[in-house]
Amino acid sequence: MSRRQANPMRRFVDSGSFSLAGALHSKPRSSPILPIGLVLVGAILLIGYVYSGSGDYSCSVEVQRVIPFLKKAYGDSMHKVLHVGPDTCSVVNKLLKEEETEAWGVEPYDIEDAEATCKSLVHKGIVRVADIKFPLPYRPKSFSLVIVSDALDYLSPRYLNKTLPELTRVASDGLVVFTGYPGNQRAKVAELSKFGRPAKMRGSSWWVRFFLQNSLEENEGAIKKFEQAASKGSYHPACQVFHLKPYQ
Repeated sequence: MSRRQANPMRRFVDSGSFSLAGALHSKPRSSPILPIGLVLVGAILLIGYVYSGSGDYSCSVEVQRVIPFLKKAYGDSMHKVLHVGPDTCSVVNKLLKEEETEAWGVEPYDIEDAEATCKSLVHKGIVRVADIKFPLPYRPKSFSLVIVSDALDYLSPRYLNKTLPELTRVASDGLVVFTGYPGNQRAKVAELSKFGRPAKMRGSSWWVRFFLQNSLEENEGAIKKFEQAASKGSYHPACQVFHLKPYQ
């Protein structure tokens, strides 16, 4: 005689282990793998955002980092310094804290939202707001050393041909140029509204060729002293640094 196969559904009902109403209203359990995966994806995106923002690093901040190395390279030429570029108030404040150093700044862009300390420097005439596409309001060789950061990255070659010689004109001992590395940039809405155009990061070979076209020579002596001081200080540059001789 053949045996009838037991109905498993009936066993569940008889034992009280199955309820039709409960089955209809019960919610499926979510796998713990899903939230863990979301956390991992979020962490990866955050890390990627941080590293992709490396182009937002300000070379004006870099100037403040390397002031001790610049003093080693230029010595007495650091007594009368002009800084040109965005956030010049911070750089000038840092320079003024150095012994026997006078400093001035040129801010190429609007400073309506600047802090009170920056507006105070402008009120005293230490910092000027001026469009660097036009001649600077200084006499030739007014400063021993001129430092420019970030500002040149926002200029087209047409304006660079005018601005760079003008920066050199007001320097008696040298010009130090800080520019961003190629590939490290992201055009932001705030950046475009302030600077009018995204930064153009150019390689060192482009800059060297451009300097030669404008009859500007690199200052080998200053380069050597700067690199020696930077090496002892375990300095890893976040910006390109060029040391140029003044016009004779």
